Amino acid sequence: MTVMTPTPFPGRPDPHAQVAFDRMELNLILGLYGRAVAAGEWRDYGMSFLKDVAVFSIFRRTAEHPIYRIEKRPKLRSRQGQYSVIGMDGQILKRGSDLRAVLGVLDRKLIRAIE
Repeated sequence: MTVMTPTPFPGRPDPHAQVAFDRMELNLILGLYGRAVAAGEWRDYGMSFLKDVAVFSIFRRTAEHPIYRIEKRPKLRSRQGQYSVIGMDGQILKRGSDLRAVLGVLDRKLIRAIE
């Protein structure tokens, strides 16, 4: 039997809640990451889970700035889409509500790098 503890203020969001990637999202991201590591393009990653955004950062080397960031911002779900891929210079490379389509921009860059 599971006992649910009531929230102190029903109807209000939990102030300690964090945005995170679910299992399906992580499978897509880590699948792409694994292919890039096997190709020798990427070496390390980091994840941050904050109140408004979850970030998967991709590094070419461990001690540098991320070359790409994959962000999930649920508040943008109904506007531009909750997923985005951001380049090293802060430019948004692709944004949308379908993670697989958004990750396609990195998949194409990876294919070009291998050829």
